[in-house]
Amino acid sequence: MLAIAGALLAATAYAQKVTTDANPSAPFGSYKSYGWTNGTPAPNPLAEQGIHSMVAAQLAARGLAESNTPDMFVATHTVTAQHPQPIVNGFDWGLGGTASVETYTMGTLIVDIYDARTKQMVWRGVAVDSVSDKPEKNASRINKALEKMFSKYPPGA
Repeated sequence: MLAIAGALLAATAYAQKVTTDANPSAPFGSYKSYGWTNGTPAPNPLAEQGIHSMVAAQLAARGLAESNTPDMFVATHTVTAQHPQPIVNGFDWGLGGTASVETYTMGTLIVDIYDARTKQMVWRGVAVDSVSDKPEKNASRINKALEKMFSKYPPGA
C-alpha cells in the first residue's frame, strides 16, 4: 500500500505548483489556536472532511490547536471545475465577508487564514493541480500540496 501511495505521489508531485502570500505585519508568533470558518467546500463531503483533517495536521505540527476561542480562523476552498467560481475574500459569509468571482485552474486548493481579532486575511496558500476528479488520488495529492504550502507557514520561519 505504501509503495502504491509513493508511486502516486511521485507521479503527481511534479505538476503541483504551490504559492503563498502573507501580510508581513501580522503577528504570526502570537497565534496559538485556530477555528474553522466558511470557505468553498469540495463537492464531496468526505473529501472536505479529509482536507480539513490534513490541514489540521499541518497546523498541529506547527503548534496550533483547534479552539472555540481561536486566535485565527481557517477557510479552505476547492476548485474542481475550470470556470469562474465564487471565492469568499473576507471573513465568513455571515460576518461581513464578500464573495468575488475568480478563475482558478481545475484542481486548485486554497487555504486562507484570518486573524480572529481583526477579521483580516493574513495568509493564503494556493496549490494548483492538487485536487483530482479521481478520489483515490486525492489524499496523496492534497497531502503533498499541503506539505509544500505549510512549509512556508509561518512566513519567514
